[in-house]
Amino acid sequence: MPDAGPSFTVKLAETEDELRAAHRLRYDVFVRELGGGGEMVDHEAGLERDKFDPYFDHMLAIDNVTGETIGVYRLLPGERAVELGQFYSEDEYDLTVLKQSGRKLLELGRSCLHPDYRGGTAMYHLWNGLAAYVNEREIEVLFGVASFHGTNVQELAQPLSMLHHNHLAPPDLRVRAQPDVFQSMNLVAPGDLDRRAAMVQVPALIKAYLRLGGFVGEGAFIDHAFNTTDVCLILDTARMNERQKRIYGGA
Repeated sequence: MPDAGPSFTVKLAETEDELRAAHRLRYDVFVRELGGGGEMVDHEAGLERDKFDPYFDHMLAIDNVTGETIGVYRLLPGERAVELGQFYSEDEYDLTVLKQSGRKLLELGRSCLHPDYRGGTAMYHLWNGLAAYVNEREIEVLFGVASFHGTNVQELAQPLSMLHHNHLAPPDLRVRAQPDVFQSMNLVAPGDLDRRAAMVQVPALIKAYLRLGGFVGEGAFIDHAFNTTDVCLILDTARMNERQKRIYGGA
């Protein structure tokens, strides 16, 4: 693996060049690899970006040997969402229960790794950087949409139903897909679930949140522009047990 030896620097983007490196990696993953799109995508320059980017912090994982940005995470603290007028995922999900909770919120998104670094330690370093960011800002609830590749709900019926039956958020955290785009995740009865087969289809990032005690909101969103089926993940730091906190904190 390319990241078996090199070390990584995890930092927030501070310069135009660093932000451009994040947009370039996002283009490679979300557009070239996964077939996504969007009105501000620059195909000529190979950059994936949107109108929300200026409001987010962009966390980068940089390979210290090559100097390349090989991982990114996009972070939006609640107070900046107030300034913006909305969270990114509010077009897809009704976040009223979170916004009215009085708790400190952080929206996560656009998480991706260069293909050569998947399955290695790069994501671990990004998660450690995220943990430091969360601790420093005393964030209480993390959330954001995570995606299954493809828009055929029947092909995703098993994993979506498994998430609905086994990992649905408690009422005080249960965001719902917006009524006009609501796609039920209750597609297979509990008795007909094949949990093992379902978990095989669940992307690694969603599995990581579930291991940390994360939940999903009610309903999925079919994102035709990005060729994905989205679920909303919610992680309540107060509900994480000590073992999960050690994993999350990188101990």
